[in-house]
Amino acid sequence: MEQKEETMIAFYQLLGRVFYAAAQADGVIRDEEVAMLKTIVKDVWLDFEDALDTFGTDAGYQIEIVFDHLLKNDGSIVNIISEVKDFKKIHSSIFSKKVVELIMSTSYRIVSSFAKRNKSELVFLSQLRAVLEK
Repeated sequence: MEQKEETMIAFYQLLGRVFYAAAQADGVIRDEEVAMLKTIVKDVWLDFEDALDTFGTDAGYQIEIVFDHLLKNDGSIVNIISEVKDFKKIHSSIFSKKVVELIMSTSYRIVSSFAKRNKSELVFLSQLRAVLEK
């Protein structure tokens, strides 16, 4: 597997954790948030670029795989903002303005899919935007 593909798989896995943390920010992950994630992955992230995972599947599915794993196992995301910051330091070329906006747009759509954003979700989104735009 090429270095680029390994990096993109790690990127998508990170996004799975980020989007899970966004959905979990208010303490409850709702069916509407899960459905929204799956729709956005299909409509946006699968077409983002062409990396494949070890099974020859679009690496973008790693977002759903990680999200579903965390959901199934009652995962808790504690240091995701630090993870994003660290990954971005190493792989800054991935985080173009377009990518930052896609990440933020996806996060906003997930947390807005059930009801209006609450304070805990807004805090998370603000912290995420700050680290992505730095």
